[in-house]
Amino acid sequence: MARTSRSRPSMPELLTRHKRAEFVGRQEELALFGRNLETAPEDEQHRFVFHVRGMAGVGKTTLLRELEDVAREHGALTGYVDEGVNSVPETMAVISDCLDRQGHPLKALDRQLAAYHRYRHEAEMAAAAGPEEGPRGPSGTAPSPGGLAAAQAGLIGAGMLPVVGAFAGAVDPAHLARGADRLRERLGARARDADDARLVRDPVTVLSPLLVAELDRVAAHVPWIALFFDTYERTGPFLDTWLRDLVAGTRYGPLPGNVVLTLAGRSRLDPACWADWSGIVHGMPLEPFTEPETRRLLSVRGIVDEPVVQDVLRLSGGLPVLVSTLAQHPGEPNTAGATAVDRFLKWEDDAARRATALACALPRRLNEDVFAVALADGTDPAELYGWLRALPFVSERDDHAQYHDVVRASMLRLQRTGSPQRWREAHTRLADAYAAWADTAGHDIAPYERWEHESWRALRLEETYHRLCARPRTALAGTLHDGIGACAEGAVQARRWARALAEAGEDTDDEPVRRLGTACLEALDDPARSVVGALDLLVARVGPEDRAYALQSRGRALYDAKRYDEALADFDRSVALGASPRAYTGRALVHRARGAFDAALEDHDRAVELATRPERPLAHRGETYRRTGRHDEALADLDRVVGLDPAWVWPRASRAQVKHALGRPAEALADLDVALSIDPDHRWSLVRRAQVRRALGDVPGALRDLDRAEAVAPGDPWVLGERGEALRAADRHTDAVAAYTRALELDPGYAWALGSRALAHEALGDTGAALADLERALTLDPEYAWAAAQRERLAGNNPEPVPNNEQNPT
Repeated sequence: MARTSRSRPSMPELLTRHKRAEFVGRQEELALFGRNLETAPEDEQHRFVFHVRGMAGVGKTTLLRELEDVAREHGALTGYVDEGVNSVPETMAVISDCLDRQGHPLKALDRQLAAYHRYRHEAEMAAAAGPEEGPRGPSGTAPSPGGLAAAQAGLIGAGMLPVVGAFAGAVDPAHLARGADRLRERLGARARDADDARLVRDPVTVLSPLLVAELDRVAAHVPWIALFFDTYERTGPFLDTWLRDLVAGTRYGPLPGNVVLTLAGRSRLDPACWADWSGIVHGMPLEPFTEPETRRLLSVRGIVDEPVVQDVLRLSGGLPVLVSTLAQHPGEPNTAGATAVDRFLKWEDDAARRATALACALPRRLNEDVFAVALADGTDPAELYGWLRALPFVSERDDHAQYHDVVRASMLRLQRTGSPQRWREAHTRLADAYAAWADTAGHDIAPYERWEHESWRALRLEETYHRLCARPRTALAGTLHDGIGACAEGAVQARRWARALAEAGEDTDDEPVRRLGTACLEALDDPARSVVGALDLLVARVGPEDRAYALQSRGRALYDAKRYDEALADFDRSVALGASPRAYTGRALVHRARGAFDAALEDHDRAVELATRPERPLAHRGETYRRTGRHDEALADLDRVVGLDPAWVWPRASRAQVKHALGRPAEALADLDVALSIDPDHRWSLVRRAQVRRALGDVPGALRDLDRAEAVAPGDPWVLGERGEALRAADRHTDAVAAYTRALELDPGYAWALGSRALAHEALGDTGAALADLERALTLDPEYAWAAAQRERLAGNNPEPVPNNEQNPT
């Protein structure tokens, strides 16, 4: 009887088996990994984390791909992450994409990731001028020990991932735990939009619990989830602590027991991070192939002639990537002193293919467009590109191909030393091509906004790399200018820029370029220095034409780090070097943070006068007017901004707040409706619309908005506090107490929630509980005048009515 289609193996399955049969070496590692997936997580012998390590070219990536195949044979869903990521959110996005392709989308995580990417584009503005109300208490709220601990935990995540415009590695953790009014009154700090404050500034804390919850949901339907992290020597600086915390399960929730992590890199895991968990990490140190393993691989490839075998043994040093390359085309033994590159080219008789193999080593990544530019000799690239991609040292990534580091390094060295003139010409040709593509991508983007757009900056970084390779000393000045822009966009983009600099220095053997790139990477990977540290290096090196620009960027970083005296000094120096709207706006923000509102408005006026595109300076000035209670002037500026850029959500939402303060709630509601039609997940607008609806008597509508806000930001104390207000307005006092209590569990220093919960307790007839809440609120914030008046009233010492507890919404 013929087998059914269900029992018959598919072609991909058969091809995988054939490929596996050809795989030589690492049998012990493969067997161990397979046995681990046959061992229940409850078994003490089961391993949850594997660490593959070894020198470049030893076969770590090849082994990881084989381990991934083993995992899939055991029914596992798999996720594969490599050096293409530069942050924790990018890592989560890659994992989500991998699982989605296998039929298990992580929809809740994807929704928040999409919101995160939207907010990144507005992060610079939100950091400087977002509405001040956030998920903290009223004026005068001091940071409680619990709130400060939570803020410090969030800062650790942000230090691993310093995000766009936030320079989070240097942020004072106590600031995160203080109320917005307290910051304004005592620290002079600007508060931030609730969405940006939690998702943009601290995305790891917001997104990680969602990832864990989604993995837990999916894990109930599959035997295993196997996650692989390749090239860990590059990603470890920002993934180490996060992965350790995922394994520990105390910060983001417990991972399901059927998740297995495999890390692969050149070095040992950082003992400072993993020391307490070394017992659960199983090391897989890889050494070069032994002679028997090399002979076996050559035998599988049909190479048994002893002189050829001896030549491969000598040339490869047992590195699997070179053994595979040298085994691709057996030939006559080479002479002493030959390199693996020479050997490969000797085997390939076709001159076009030999030239192609060398020319295509120059780009860091390849697609058909780059391939055609690299050839530049009129050769039809279609056939050759397919041939090149099939070579054993060329790997496929999501949107490009690239050479293995060991082979590429050999080919680069051969070309650079063999013909320096051809080297410069080829890199210049590639740089010019990337420049043209970048010009097209950035055609409709203002120059100072281009670093915010991935479509432009990815091309610009490749242009930078090739310019440096062609003429490192000549190109360095322009590279430093780009570094300032990358740093202004945050540590993720700054790290990409610094990596291009360091790699160009390595590939050209230019020590000053390599040293500067490495120093910037070290600063960016240090949470205590981060972007501020990288900008220190740039400010010290740029020429006079870029000094004002560098000082502006460092001033913004220092401002965000609450180092106001230093920030003011940088902006003063920048203004002295040349008046610019960004320098005046930056200095205005520092003045505003220090409570010098008149000086701030003078600088805002100069910024508006100088700006050719006034939207941002106007928005900043409107925000300063709003914070000083000059609502008519704030409205005039925000009206102009909305007219110039109707799709910009933040100023429209801020204008709604001004209209509400002016007693025009219907107009405020209309603005918030438009804002939410543009960005349905804008949390701040959802909460503000709930407040406006509550003021208009539409409590059911307010609760619907808060439901949406809580879906966007589960566990946000501010959202929960506002839910308590809406429930109390609906006379659902028991439910209101529960909402306030949940908010206080998340933030024990949320004094405003204590004050409002006191009113709910009073409505339920529990005056003792109400007085206890007010006493606790006043302990947290002795200047909480509203709570003091309520306490006097409830104690019978002041029969006068007290206004509503309106400190939270201002």
